[in-house]
Amino acid sequence: MSYPIEGSCQCGNVSYQLLREPKMVVACHCKECQKLSTSAFSITAVVDVNDVEFSGNMSDWSRVADSGNTNSAKFCPTCGNRIYHFDPDQPGMIKLKPANLSDTSIIHPTAHVWVSEKQDWFTIPEGVQAFDKQP
Repeated sequence: MSYPIEGSCQCGNVSYQLLREPKMVVACHCKECQKLSTSAFSITAVVDVNDVEFSGNMSDWSRVADSGNTNSAKFCPTCGNRIYHFDPDQPGMIKLKPANLSDTSIIHPTAHVWVSEKQDWFTIPEGVQAFDKQP
């Protein structure tokens, strides 16, 4: 894989460059992520905030997670695509939504979380870590 990798929202008003490999890629099966993705799970690439450069204006949204942590999001105000999530108490790390990348070959989840809420029809691949809730 060669970096940087370009990424953008659907309408192109928000774009970014991922400069380095993510620390990890996680599939989350919680009901909130199912709502977010309108699918069985949501994919997140955990990256250092300094490893990505953004262009364009983004809007904010947040909610309190079951853990009590604040789960905040940045998204395109025009098309609504989520770009990344973050915890305000951990300013050095973001949870990039990698399906927005031009090259999605880095999307190989190394862990599946909240499998206690996963869709019954989805099978976790053998050899991949799985956690009932948030580890």
